[in-house]
Amino acid sequence: MRFKYRLTIEYDGSPFQGWQIQEKGKTVQGVIEEALRDLTGERLEIQGASRTDAGVHALGQVAHFTVHRRWPTEKILFGLNDRLPATVNVLSVEEAPLSFHARRDAKEKVYLYCLSQRRTAFAKKYVWWVKDTLEVERICEGARLFVGLHDFSSFADKRIEPDVPRRVLISSCEVEKRGPVILFSVAGSHFLWKMVRRMVGVLVEIGRGNLPVEVIPSLLTTPAPLPARYTAPPSGLFLAQVRYEGEERRKIPWPPWGITEV
Repeated sequence: MRFKYRLTIEYDGSPFQGWQIQEKGKTVQGVIEEALRDLTGERLEIQGASRTDAGVHALGQVAHFTVHRRWPTEKILFGLNDRLPATVNVLSVEEAPLSFHARRDAKEKVYLYCLSQRRTAFAKKYVWWVKDTLEVERICEGARLFVGLHDFSSFADKRIEPDVPRRVLISSCEVEKRGPVILFSVAGSHFLWKMVRRMVGVLVEIGRGNLPVEVIPSLLTTPAPLPARYTAPPSGLFLAQVRYEGEERRKIPWPPWGITEV
């Protein structure tokens, strides 16, 4: 017999070399699989919905794994959290159909990017500090141009796998100013490697007055290397939610590095 479980996970990506296991360096997937082996006695592999990069955080990463006997979900939840470092926390555990796949079944992913306009002693790991004055209205105008089905080749790392679809359906791209913090929230069908960080970087250059708003339609029409120059740092990026069929968008907590409601 085999049984599948779905995990919803939050983590501080600062000390990790990303989600996916690598030959060198500590990864989020690696520490969770190590905790699972210790808990279950089985050598298990977990599959995540998104392979976040080094330094990128998550408020609602989703992953699944399969075991050979049924476990109470509470025992998995508490057993994992007892074994995981303080930077990783399992928010919920659910038994899932054997057909469930965390990445392939995802209908929408929501990312959040946090930019601070002042120096901060407490949130440095979770924001991009931009000292320059930014025209937020121009940023908002540019963000709206991303909505729709577009070719995001200009915003993807050139090392992206060739079979990954470059056309992405962006259902919303919003900008909100809360005091010294500017929040970028973008929801879409899927995201290409470094895509969100380059979207934010281009929008910031528009806000600085270094690029015209009209550059966005141009980049979505004709692939160009320009956005790579403006890749925003990973510190401000959060995978906020992975949404599946029948699920609604979850309210993003404020501040995003605070306590998340499950």
